[in-house]
This record gives sequence, C-alpha cells and structure tokens, in this order.
Amino acid sequence: MSQLTETAAATSLDWSPASPSDIDFTGELNARLEQAIARKRVWNLHGVIVMRNGRVALERYFEGDDNARGRPLGTVAFKPDTLHDMRSVTKSIVCLLYGIALDAGKVPPPDAPLFASFPEYPDLAADPKRSRWTVEHVLTMTMGTDWDELSVPYTNPANDEIAMDNAPDRYRYVLDRPVVLDPGKRWIYNGGATALLGKIIAKGTGKPMHDYAKEMLFDPLGIANTEWFFGREGDATAASGLRITPRDLATFGQLMLRNGALNNKQIVPAAWIKRITTPFVRIDEIRHYGYQWYLGNWSFVTASRPRWDRQRLESFYSAVGNGGQRLFIFPGLDLAVATTFGNYNVPDQWMPPTNLMNDVVLPCVI
Repeated sequence: MSQLTETAAATSLDWSPASPSDIDFTGELNARLEQAIARKRVWNLHGVIVMRNGRVALERYFEGDDNARGRPLGTVAFKPDTLHDMRSVTKSIVCLLYGIALDAGKVPPPDAPLFASFPEYPDLAADPKRSRWTVEHVLTMTMGTDWDELSVPYTNPANDEIAMDNAPDRYRYVLDRPVVLDPGKRWIYNGGATALLGKIIAKGTGKPMHDYAKEMLFDPLGIANTEWFFGREGDATAASGLRITPRDLATFGQLMLRNGALNNKQIVPAAWIKRITTPFVRIDEIRHYGYQWYLGNWSFVTASRPRWDRQRLESFYSAVGNGGQRLFIFPGLDLAVATTFGNYNVPDQWMPPTNLMNDVVLPCVI
C-alpha cells in the first residue's frame, strides 16, 4: 500500500466536509449539481456522496418518492441515516462476502465444480451440459443459460428474477434453466447466479447470509443498521435485497480503494479485491465484467473533454442497481461516488447517474 492508503485504512472515516482544494477538486460541485438538476440532466436524486483521498467532497440529500423492493414508502425526506434499497448493488457486496468466506476456508474456490455445493440436485448434475459449471461461471454470470431480466420488466412475472422469487425452489429454478451456450463464453445478466453464491455462503458458514455479513463485513466497517429482504424459503435475497444508507455505500467505496482494509482491519483479502476487479468477460464495447463488478474505461464517455487526465480516468469499476443506485470507483483518482435514486424500472434510469458523473463530478477533478 501507499502511505496514503495505509493512513486511510488505519483510521475510521471522517464525514465532515473537506475543503475542495485540499482534495484536488474545484469548488464548483454544489453549483454544478444544482445546475444539472435544474436542467433535468439529473432527476429523482435521493442522495449523493463524493469522496476523494478518503474525505468528503460533496454529500447531499433530497426528498422524493421511494419504495422498498416494490413496497411504496411515499415521500421520504432522505438523511444520512435513511436506509435505501441497493437493488443489484447487493450482488457486488455479496461477492465481497464470498471472498471473506473463501479466505476462511468456508466456501469452495472459483474453480470448484458448482454441483459439489448442490448435491441435492443429482438429476441436474448428471446433465453433461451443466456438469461443466464451476463457481467461477456463477461469479462471472457466464453459465450460458437462458435468462432474461433485462428485456422483461421486473413488474412482469415472466422476468426470470421474479419467476425465481416465485418458484417453489429458487435454486432448482436457476440450475434448471435451458442451457443455450457453453459456459464461460458470454456474459448473460443473471440474478440467479448471485442467489447461488448466497446459498453457498450460507451452507459453507452454517449461518444465514445476513448474520454472516453482519459479523464479518458490516460490523467491522461500522455499518450498524441494515435490512435484507428474504425469499419465501427464508434465505436473504442475494441478488437485490439489501438496504443500507448512502454513507454505508460510500464506505464500501473506501474499502475497495484501500484494497479491502479499513478501520485498522484487513476486512476483505486484498488479493480478492484484485481478482474481482480484473476483467473476465466482455459485456459490450465499453464494459467488462469481473466477479459481480462492472469494469470499464470512462474515457469512452469523456473523450470530448481533453483537459482531464485520461490515464487516471481509464480504469474504473462500479456496482450497479436498478433505479440509479451506483457506486463508481476510480482507483487512479482515489475517487468514489455513491448515488441513490428513485428511477426504478424505467428504461432511462442509467442516464441520471451517468450525467451526474459527466456534468458534475468529473469536470471538478483537478
């Protein structure tokens, strides 16, 4: 670790706002955010935290309609301690938990056969198309099964995540989907894959996943108040069920930037942080996927802004959730941005967090 990293990892987070000049920002963040909202480039924003060099450059909260995984909450005046749905950001956090359990010898390594963790399905394990699956195919969403969460709305029971939630046995549902591609060949977005990871964690640790997360991840990070939705079988919904605060989300950003260390503890093995943020499979011309984290090159988006240092901007990774929940991490800038929005289940939900980065945050980086 660098000296800066060692210092940041050894101390608890300071949520007091820093002087922009002290952390290499211009003083325009607030003004740019107000302008972006006024121009409707950013809408239904619930909260945003921008941190650089371990300090807070911007922390703002707003008022808006919200729901808890579909249950209406009405109009909420968001504050630092207000819980918020993370939706599929949950997947990336479950992956961190898997790394902790792996380091403790409680779960199988990525190259282990998947069905070794699911001996209760011998009929599926006997299928030669499925018997080739490893845990890594689950971590990278490259199982090659027919799974559709992206073209079918989450309000439609035909959406595969909803169908999984409604199935008598969610794990059989995931493992029994038709195989359409050889494993490892192509990324297909699949919340069922994360459900399998969550089940492996619970089996290996002998504890409900939320309990294990509290003990090994949330408590060491100082995250005290969390909620996790549970499926009908009583398991925590690994794909999308976590509720934490924006500050908690920003804390995960610092954990990632500090190679898994924070509060004088190595909470997640540094080798696991490196592995999960290594490109494994291409998603499209801009993005790759690691282990439950999105990886990309922001210079594709910002090529028209030559005053920014593209070398430092080249590598970023992110956790992404329905509605605009985001954790953007730029290691070369020591920058983490956490956002919560209320744009659930709408096609343009990706635009406000992207515009927030392009119009507000990145132009202020010195």
